[in-house]
Amino acid sequence: MLEFKPIQVRSAARLRKYYSQCTYRLCEYSAGTKLMWRQHWHPEYAETNGCLVVVNHSSHFGYMFDYPVPLPGEGDVDAALDEIDAWCMEKGAVPQFGVVPVEEREHLMDRYPYTVVDNDRLWQDYLYRAEDLSAFAGRRYSGQRNHINKFRKLYPDAVYRELTEADGEAVEAFWEEFHQVFNKEDAQAKKELCYARKLMRQVGKRWVLAGCVELEGRLLAISLGEICGDTLICHIEKGLPQYEGVYPFMVQSFAAAHSQGLRWINREDDAGDRGLRTSKLQYLPADMGAKLRVQTRNELTFLEEIPVLRSERLTLDALKEEDRAAYNRLCLDDERNRWWGYDYREDLEGELTEDYFLEVARRDFAARLAVNFAVRLDGALIGEAVLYRFDYKGAAELGCRILPEFAGNGYGREAFRRAAEWSLYELGLSRLRGKCFHENEASWRMLESCMRPAGEDETFLYFEKVV
Repeated sequence: MLEFKPIQVRSAARLRKYYSQCTYRLCEYSAGTKLMWRQHWHPEYAETNGCLVVVNHSSHFGYMFDYPVPLPGEGDVDAALDEIDAWCMEKGAVPQFGVVPVEEREHLMDRYPYTVVDNDRLWQDYLYRAEDLSAFAGRRYSGQRNHINKFRKLYPDAVYRELTEADGEAVEAFWEEFHQVFNKEDAQAKKELCYARKLMRQVGKRWVLAGCVELEGRLLAISLGEICGDTLICHIEKGLPQYEGVYPFMVQSFAAAHSQGLRWINREDDAGDRGLRTSKLQYLPADMGAKLRVQTRNELTFLEEIPVLRSERLTLDALKEEDRAAYNRLCLDDERNRWWGYDYREDLEGELTEDYFLEVARRDFAARLAVNFAVRLDGALIGEAVLYRFDYKGAAELGCRILPEFAGNGYGREAFRRAAEWSLYELGLSRLRGKCFHENEASWRMLESCMRPAGEDETFLYFEKVV
């Protein structure tokens, strides 16, 4: 089971172990972006199978994973994805990936049969060839060269130099002046400015590259980035706009100082800001770094309502209001819960009301996490069959429990077999799983009636059917 830790400033060294060699080219696969936006995304990280796994927390999307970052020659991405799947299954969460490199899209789509892929233009990174920004050579960059020449003519004593930890006061003075000319009202832009100011305090760390344009002891522009694989990722580029030409001067100077031997410079996204988009396009990006959001689905996605299933003696259908008393009795039966392998008290949310169990079952189906079938004999509820723990790769787990007064008549076996047939041949699963305690002979017989043994551990016997 993955054990996640919150990303903090002291996490940078662990992150850089992976990001320093990462080939994805996207800004989210960098220590700087993770630290800069950690108050917004609340990222956490874990290390498994030679890979870095990061999960972000979104109020809109819930858990959103980055694509695993492997150590070259060591990392096993598929094994890391298996760990993500297991973690999601345990949490009752859907495997979702928020920033997937384009080259890894097919891998995820092959792995998960049902996916929705989004490619939001607002968050695409601007990628430039390192030699282009370092030299601004050729007619197409004549505009940038003209701006730089004018800047040099107006401010001949201005120089580019590296920033060090000793420049803290000068950097803070720059921020104070920059705030006075900052005129954007957009909340996202204000947040980015606040986060950038905090990230600049990492100047002096081994992984941080930082520079400035200085005139007579005063900073006119600052920049901060890091190298990830063959890409220089620029996290911060700020300049005082009253000094005409300071931005192209800063861009070229920073690129020339830090991109030797690299192929790409990533100047990150524009978040839909019109001015930023215009500026970034003027520097002629060679590529746009798409960030795909891959949301997985399971077979329940296509099920509009819980169907009615019939067997020789039983009917399986949706739980109803009139089932409340019998269903509560089933769910509150401690002896049945012991064999079920689940105690509702562990996950009880709020007060245990008369409608609690019905509402949980309905909520799980609404989220397409599970199907709770009422098992009926002559119209009366005598138990339930639950299809749950979908792995989003074509498999799920099936369980069945019957009220004690109806036990011993083969109803559980009959209901389980009918639900299994529907799951595999009508819903479209390719693999169905089940398990029971070693000492639960009745469940063992029920599972064996339509599934094959698939191993055991100290607690459970496992069964499955593959079609």
